[in-house]
Amino acid sequence: MDAVPQEILYNPRDPKMRSDPYPFYARLREREPVHRTPFGFWAVSGFEESSLLLRDPRLTSEFHRDAKWAEHRGGWDSPVVTDTRMWMLMLDGGAHRRIRGLVNPVFNARSIMDMRPRISAILDRVLDEMGDGEGIDLIDALALPLPVTVICGLVGLPVEDREQCRKWTEAIGHVVDPSLNDETQQTMNASLVEFRAYIGEHLAKRRTDPQDDILSRLMLAEVDGEQLSDDEVIANVLLLFNAGHETTVNLVGNGMLALLRNPDQMRLLREDPDLIEEGVDEFVRYDAPVQLVARIATADIEVGGKTIPAGSKLMILLGAANRDPRRYAHPEELDMTRTDIKPLAFGGGPHYCIGALLGKIEGRLVFREMLRRYRDISLSTENLVWRPHVNFRGLSELRVDLVP
Repeated sequence: MDAVPQEILYNPRDPKMRSDPYPFYARLREREPVHRTPFGFWAVSGFEESSLLLRDPRLTSEFHRDAKWAEHRGGWDSPVVTDTRMWMLMLDGGAHRRIRGLVNPVFNARSIMDMRPRISAILDRVLDEMGDGEGIDLIDALALPLPVTVICGLVGLPVEDREQCRKWTEAIGHVVDPSLNDETQQTMNASLVEFRAYIGEHLAKRRTDPQDDILSRLMLAEVDGEQLSDDEVIANVLLLFNAGHETTVNLVGNGMLALLRNPDQMRLLREDPDLIEEGVDEFVRYDAPVQLVARIATADIEVGGKTIPAGSKLMILLGAANRDPRRYAHPEELDMTRTDIKPLAFGGGPHYCIGALLGKIEGRLVFREMLRRYRDISLSTENLVWRPHVNFRGLSELRVDLVP
C-alpha cells in the first residue's frame, strides 16, 4: 500500500508565498508552531518559540562551516565564503562579541541620533530629485537610492558611486538565499571581489588621512588594546551595506503599501505625525522586511513541545511570529496606535540587527516628509510585483501618484 504523502505546510519556494505569505503562516502557526518540513529543515512560526530560539546559545549562525552551504556559494575558498567568516552576522561567541564590541560605538543610540540631520539632508535631496506626478516608482526613485546614499555618506564613500555600490550590494545580498544558481553565485563572488577592492582603496587613504566617517571609526576602533584588521574592516563594511540596504528598501516600500491599503491609518498619521516614531515598529511587525533567519542546532533543543535534534537546520519565520495572535491582538490589522510592539523583524538576542536604529530613523524621516510634502498619495496600479527573495520581502516597484 502506497504511503500517504506528508502535507506540505510550509514551502518557502512556493510562488504564492511571494505575494502574500501570511495565510500560509497562519495555517502553519495554528497547526504546528514548531514544524519539521518534508524538505529536512524545521520551520518555527510562533512568537514565543521564535523569541526563545533567537536567544538560545545552542543555535549557531556560522553557516560558513557547513559544507553544503559553502559549496552552493562557490566552495570553502570562494571570495564570499572567505569573507563571511569575518562577518559578525555569521560569527558566534567570543568571535562575534569581539567584532561587535568594536563596531557597537559607531552604531550606538547617541551616534545614530547625531547622524539624523545628515540623513534628513540626504532625504531632502532624494525627494527633490523624485518630484511629483503620476506613476512614480517609489522603489526606484526613493526606497533604493536613499539607504545606499545614506550608507555611502556615513561610511565615507563618494556619493556619486552610489549606483555602483548598490549593484554590488544587491549581488552580494544573495549570500543569504537558501539556494543559488550558478550564474547568481558567479556574479555574487565577482561583485564581492570588486567591492572589496574598492573599499580597500578608500581604507588605504584613511590610513594617512582619517575623516569623520564610519570607515575611519572602524579603522581606529579599539577595545582593550585590540583593533580590527583591514580585512575585518572591509568585510564588515560590506555587511553593513547588505544589512542596511535591503532592510530599509523593504521597510519604505512595504510600509507605504500598508498605508495605501489602510487609508484610515494614513489619515491618523497626517493628523498626528508623531505617531510615526513608534509606528515604524508597527510597519515592520505588520509586513516584515526580513521574513526569516536561519540557524543550525548544535545540541538537541526542546521547544514548543518538540525536540529539534542536534545538526538540524532551522528557519525562524520572523514574519509569521510578528502576526502571532498569542502575542498581538488583531495581528492581521495595521494599527498605528498599537502599543507594546516588540517585533522580531530585526532579529533578537546577540545577533539583533546592529543597524536597526539607523533603519528606523530613515523610515521615520521618510514617512514624516512624504506626508508633509504630498497632500495625496495613491496607488497607480494594483498590479504589484514582489522580488523573488526567500529571506527578504520587498516590492520590485511601487507606482504611485503624488500630489503636492
